[in-house]
Amino acid sequence: MLNRLFLSAGTWTALGLASGLYWREMTKINEFTGDTMLSGAHTHALALGTLVFLAVLALAKVFPIAEKSAKLFTILYNTGLAFTFGSMVVKGTLQVLELDIATSAMWPGFAGLGHMLLTGTWVYFFLILRKALKVDAAQARDAATVGA
Repeated sequence: MLNRLFLSAGTWTALGLASGLYWREMTKINEFTGDTMLSGAHTHALALGTLVFLAVLALAKVFPIAEKSAKLFTILYNTGLAFTFGSMVVKGTLQVLELDIATSAMWPGFAGLGHMLLTGTWVYFFLILRKALKVDAAQARDAATVGA
């Protein structure tokens, strides 16, 4: 479980850094000076990917989070973030290339699906964490009772 969380954090770090480089080079090569979704893609990957997975990793190390629950959280969260991040990169690229399809309503739709999945996954994570806190408190009570 911890390794899966660590690998997710590392992957989103690489994607975040690569997309920042891609944004800079793509706009420079195409002499694009306007606003584009590419400008926020790398911060989404780094903040919502790297930082979130490192925080969840720390919580999983401290609290008894169930393996099965953590696996499902990781799959759902990565999927939601991939939808959000992917739609930003594709739409941003189309904006830089100044293609008409960049204004299509499907891009906010994909990003919206990703955000909805992320929101649902956050709710799920809070339920997982609440359960782990209860288990941790029960274990502490049991340890205190045995030691008395």
